[in-house]
Amino acid sequence: MEDSNYKTLQIKRKSPNSRVFDLVINRPSRGNALSADFFTELPAALSSLDRNPEVAVVVLSGAGKHFCTGIDLHLLNSITHDAGSAEEGRTRERLRREIKSMQQTVTAVEECRKPVIAAVHGACIGGGVDIITACDLRYCTEQAEFSVKEVDLAITADLGTLQRLPGIVGFGNAMELALTARHFSGSEAMRLGLVSRVFGDRAAMEKGVAEVAEGIAGRSPLAIIGTKRVLIESREMALQQGLDYVATWNSAVLLSDDLKEAVSAHLQKRKPLFAKL
Repeated sequence: MEDSNYKTLQIKRKSPNSRVFDLVINRPSRGNALSADFFTELPAALSSLDRNPEVAVVVLSGAGKHFCTGIDLHLLNSITHDAGSAEEGRTRERLRREIKSMQQTVTAVEECRKPVIAAVHGACIGGGVDIITACDLRYCTEQAEFSVKEVDLAITADLGTLQRLPGIVGFGNAMELALTARHFSGSEAMRLGLVSRVFGDRAAMEKGVAEVAEGIAGRSPLAIIGTKRVLIESREMALQQGLDYVATWNSAVLLSDDLKEAVSAHLQKRKPLFAKL
């Protein structure tokens, strides 16, 4: 499956028989800056991948030299210009709706049932950090460079970084990164826990991430989507609520053909083969 119907994205299958698909931010001439088209296309692309039974894992990356250099300044200018073109109360109400819509674009990454892995090279700035904090796994190269950049543009980050980053790197670290907007390296990103592993170069990262993704894709899809959903929902729950949630989840899906196949394969010392989802 290759989809060329998007202006800002490209979907590619890793190989003919692979269940891992690449979702590439594809505006290399603009540093993969996030345009109005992107905010429409990303949820549509993720929904398409989510519904496709051939897809087990999505790897999100950027074309060209960078992962994502943040929001396109043309989009920012248009929002600012439009804000002064109508009665104030209606203008502000419309702006709130626009912000909520852009937030939903990023949240679509979390809402995708299939795991989404971020593979970061080059710059990952502002909106790029919003996106990767919504991903399930994050990897980068040594040359990757990150920044929670919004305060430098006189903006309070509003697409998810301030909500998700503290749970990943800790409240104090998130506060420092967001208030200073300083750039930090791939190595520091790993020390902070933002990424799980740093690779020497892009080729090594692509190979390593593909191995991780293929490993996940070979496991029970019911177990994988359940693990993702339970972890995400449990973030906002007390311990007992989280335990209750997973008990309810497993009461619905535990008794499956996947369980029978996993047990049978283990006893027969063979690789399990699970039905697509």
